[in-house]
Amino acid sequence: MLYRFIGYAIVSEDGMLADIAGVIPPSLIVKADQEFFMRGLDAAAALVHGRNSAEQPTSPLRRRLIATRKIPATAPAGDNPNALLWNPQGVPVDDALNRLGVQGGDIAIIGGTDIFGAFLPRYDVFHLTRVPDVVLPSGRPVFPGVPAQSPETLLKTAGLAPGMAQSLDPERGITVVSWRRGEA
Repeated sequence: MLYRFIGYAIVSEDGMLADIAGVIPPSLIVKADQEFFMRGLDAAAALVHGRNSAEQPTSPLRRRLIATRKIPATAPAGDNPNALLWNPQGVPVDDALNRLGVQGGDIAIIGGTDIFGAFLPRYDVFHLTRVPDVVLPSGRPVFPGVPAQSPETLLKTAGLAPGMAQSLDPERGITVVSWRRGEA
């Protein structure tokens, strides 16, 4: 089984995914980023996210692991055969993906904070979109350790290197940088 773990996050200037209440403000919703994100999800063999991540209209159609501490290992996610509840402490992600019927391919990691942090040692690629004109004091950070350290510092410490910034919204200065493992 060969999996490629690919993270997707859009963050504020201070590295936050959402405000203090866990709500993604409209200022962090960028059409070009949403299109980039959806293309990534469409190409993924499966998704991994926390139980509080926002549902998309296509969520029930996608294979996905929903991380939760409320079960010992894995369990059905209601009546959705494409989803499996997964306790990261109870069973390795590779085993959980196998139980989901995913034998390999790109696995999209889409949050929240603890899930993004848990995969730092395993990312092959992490697409980090920055919105420079938004600050969310005491918000929900992309990784544990933010804001004391920047998301970029944590990605670099985990062995990833930045590629060239791609402009998503030149007027607002919004860019996405794809951090890759093993690049200089």
